[in-house]
Amino acid sequence: MIWILVGYASGSWLAALSVCRWAGVPDPRQHGSHNPGFSNVLRLYGARLAAATLLLDALKGMPAVLAAKLLDFPVWLQGMVGLAVLLGHSYPLWHGFRGGKAVASAFGVLLVLVPAVALISALVWALLAWRLKTAALASLWSAMLAPLVCSWLAPSYVLVVGGFSLLVLTRHALNIRRLKRGEEPPFGGS
Repeated sequence: MIWILVGYASGSWLAALSVCRWAGVPDPRQHGSHNPGFSNVLRLYGARLAAATLLLDALKGMPAVLAAKLLDFPVWLQGMVGLAVLLGHSYPLWHGFRGGKAVASAFGVLLVLVPAVALISALVWALLAWRLKTAALASLWSAMLAPLVCSWLAPSYVLVVGGFSLLVLTRHALNIRRLKRGEEPPFGGS
C-alpha cells in the first residue's frame, strides 16, 4: 500500500540530524547517548534545538496517518501506516537503519489517531520527566500506560496503540539495562 511506504519514508527523516546540521553543531549520533532524538539533543545542545527536534519528529508522520484516517481506512490499516512511520524513524533506510526510539514520532501519530490518548501520554511523560529527570523512565511509563488509557477511551485502537508501545519499549532495551545498573543519564548529564 502506497501510504505505508509514504509513512516509512516520512518517518525515516531524522529531524535531529537536520536541526543539528542547520544549527552548525555535530551529529548527535556521534556524542552522548548516540541517539538522534529529543533527549540526547537536549543534553548535548540545549532546549531550543531539542524543542525543534521534538516538534519536527512529531509532525513528520502526521500527513500520511491523517491521509489514512481521512480516506477512512480500517483501523488496522491506519495502524500499519502509523507503525510504518515509527519503523522509519527507528530503522531509516538511508541512515544505515540507525534511528531513534520513536517516542516523539509516536506522539505525532497518536495525536492524529487517538488525540486524547496522545495528550494523556504526553502529560504523563512530562510529569515523570520533570519529577524523575530521566527521559527513558518517562518514555517507558508512557508507553506502558498508553494501551491502558486507549482501552478506556478508544477501544477500537487498543491493538494499534499496543503495537506502537511495544516498538517504543523494544527500542529502549539499552536504556532498561542502564536503568538497572543505575547508569542512565539524567536530562542534565551525558
